[in-house]
Amino acid sequence: MGLIDRFIGIAPTVTALGSAATGMAEVFTQNATRRMELDEEAYARAIAQHGQEFAVPRQGWFDGFVNGLNRLPRPLLALGTMALFIYAMVEPIGFGIRMEGLQRVPEPLWWLLGAIVGFYFGAREAHHFRHRVWPAPVTEETTIVSGTVTTPVAISADDFADNAALRDWLATLRE
Repeated sequence: MGLIDRFIGIAPTVTALGSAATGMAEVFTQNATRRMELDEEAYARAIAQHGQEFAVPRQGWFDGFVNGLNRLPRPLLALGTMALFIYAMVEPIGFGIRMEGLQRVPEPLWWLLGAIVGFYFGAREAHHFRHRVWPAPVTEETTIVSGTVTTPVAISADDFADNAALRDWLATLRE
């Protein structure tokens, strides 16, 4: 059979025609195997980049010291407040004397202390707010992502016929 094909010369033509048909079909439909290869390559690159972000060089003693100082204000404020309650119960006279001393602190100094504490915690909250991962809004055409497969899901009021709260929630989404 191979000898006859070589003699007639049809085999290379059929092979070229088959390759052309495959190439033409890939124009209209995606090659699933190639898509999986590209997805795996993109995933590997993303994981490698993620690993590089956490490859932090070893810090010196000063960096560790400053990082430790940065972590102190919140626990010190919380524990200090609890310590004031304990101090008031253990030695009420000494606590009263110190509270009278706090009353003599000028008002601008209290404003300054409030500004410092407010900016410290406000900046911290702003940082966390800016780096927050916001959930995607649910619309009538929501896609559920599972691995690399996305499935569109249509939500209608009929889905919530037996639940008034969910029907109201869906109505607020449509507004």
